[in-house]
Amino acid sequence: MRQANAKDRILQTAGQLFFQRGYSEVGINEIIERAETAKASFYQHFSSKEALCEAWLAAVHDRSEDQRAALLAAASNPTAKLECYFDELAAFMINSQFRGCPYSNTGAVSDATCTGIVAQIQGHKDSLRRFFREICSLQLDESSRAEEIGDRIFLLYSGATTECQNLRTIWPVEVARKAALELLSR
Repeated sequence: MRQANAKDRILQTAGQLFFQRGYSEVGINEIIERAETAKASFYQHFSSKEALCEAWLAAVHDRSEDQRAALLAAASNPTAKLECYFDELAAFMINSQFRGCPYSNTGAVSDATCTGIVAQIQGHKDSLRRFFREICSLQLDESSRAEEIGDRIFLLYSGATTECQNLRTIWPVEVARKAALELLSR
């Protein structure tokens, strides 16, 4: 098996560390050491730790977008799509040992000067909000109603993710799932 190039190793290593411990708790030297690369290689590919974090968040976003697009394209009805997405959240939370949302976790330790990181976070959250609105538009005829219900479901999803992480238990996702399905069926 071919070993990943330096850029991919740096990105993969940083992603694991940022997700496990948080962006603010990981230094460039640790990333370089664990990625088994030289400092010059790091700076050849990334101008800063912030630029590396932006690349990591963009990669996570792209994978999430692919997942959501596949779910929207699936032959299932809107209720099944919504159930599936909340079920995937529950599995993610359990598999990650309740680590939570990489965007919310990174946003909590990034200040306004990290404009690229903030833009990545806002872009991802906006995309997730549009996704829920789109699911609702498949079920509800009135577009303003679909947007309103989609926004409510987005907040249920986000709140469930946070409380699941805080409490280290899955019940917030289960309650949010049930509430989201009730909203969609109105």
